[in-house]
Amino acid sequence: MSRLRQALATLVALAVAALAFVAWAPVPAVDDREAAAPLAPDAAQAARGAQLALAGNCAGCHTERGGAPYAGGRGIETPFGTVVAGNLTPDPATGLGRWTAGEFRRALQHGVSRDGRLLVPAFPYTSFTQVTRDDADALWAHLRSLPPVQQAKRPHALRWPYGSDLALRVWRALYFRPGTTPADPAQSAEWNRGAYLVRGLGHCEACHARRDALGGIRGAAALQGGRLPQGWYAPSLTDATEAGVADWPIDEVVRLLRTGLSEHGTAQGPMAEVVVRSTQHLAEADLRAVAVYLRSLPVTTSRPGRSGARDPQVMARGQALYADLCRGCHGDEGQGAPGVYPALAGSRMVTMADTTNLLRVITQGGFAPATAANPRPYGMPPFDLGHADLAALMTWLRATWGHDASPVSEVQVLTAR
Repeated sequence: MSRLRQALATLVALAVAALAFVAWAPVPAVDDREAAAPLAPDAAQAARGAQLALAGNCAGCHTERGGAPYAGGRGIETPFGTVVAGNLTPDPATGLGRWTAGEFRRALQHGVSRDGRLLVPAFPYTSFTQVTRDDADALWAHLRSLPPVQQAKRPHALRWPYGSDLALRVWRALYFRPGTTPADPAQSAEWNRGAYLVRGLGHCEACHARRDALGGIRGAAALQGGRLPQGWYAPSLTDATEAGVADWPIDEVVRLLRTGLSEHGTAQGPMAEVVVRSTQHLAEADLRAVAVYLRSLPVTTSRPGRSGARDPQVMARGQALYADLCRGCHGDEGQGAPGVYPALAGSRMVTMADTTNLLRVITQGGFAPATAANPRPYGMPPFDLGHADLAALMTWLRATWGHDASPVSEVQVLTAR
């Protein structure tokens, strides 16, 4: 036993030493040839950068509610505290006015600020490392063309030690491998473009991934669904019972990204904001490329827990609540009204194993995004129901119209709230 303990202790010591060596590796330097002067953008490059910024939804994080676009100041909740987005306008004192193109590219692709500080991974450089040099420079040209806004950045409010240099170095050693992924010669140019947008510039895994206790993503966890600090669940993009689209027509995937609506569902919560700020503005070719890539993802299927007998009193209460609050819009058979009220019969949001989003829509309201193609969407008001009523309504919805998903308990409702 003592030899085993000694061997384990030696292995742990070696692992710590190796991790420390990697963690204290020097950060990449900016090419000296680029350090003296910023890139001189032209109008065409800036215009292309504006489209790339929409694809990356840069304004989504770097714009405070009611604030100037890209001027930062928005607090972003994480499990480790609040991160405050920086000012991306070319203001020399509080923004990127003194940065060079090389420094911006290093921040984007390596997560290192102008002064050498490591950026927190809430800034998704783990995805942006895929962005090509040409696209990084076009983004830079767009940001340089913006009107400068003076708005000093508030400090992050992260719990110790998550914002420390050592913690960030260890995190990078565990989870970050810089560099672009070469195009897959076995796939079409359209597929490769979609992969680049989803895995890189669009950073879809920032929301749609399972993260471990340190907020990292490993291998197969990417795009397989994850809880968001805002209290929503970003469903798996590979799971046929959640948000997988392998069996959808390409046009329906494009329609959802363009308008927020499809025959199969409606964008809600944080995804509705992504549609408004980002995907509705993308070129048709890019939307189709994203659709092609998403439809090609390996299909997984998680089966919601099932139960035979359900409490008759709970079911009766749920049915009465539906008749009183929901039937007028969603119909006797949960069929909804095409383009107006989403169908509940067959809805994956209703039946998926994680009931977070169903609860959020009932208690906070359901609102499709207002897009150019659907400027005045219908919405659902929030309902202030007690825990028992919520559990009853959700349980009834998940067991009706052919659904056979597990019931929802009052304890689950309380925890989710």
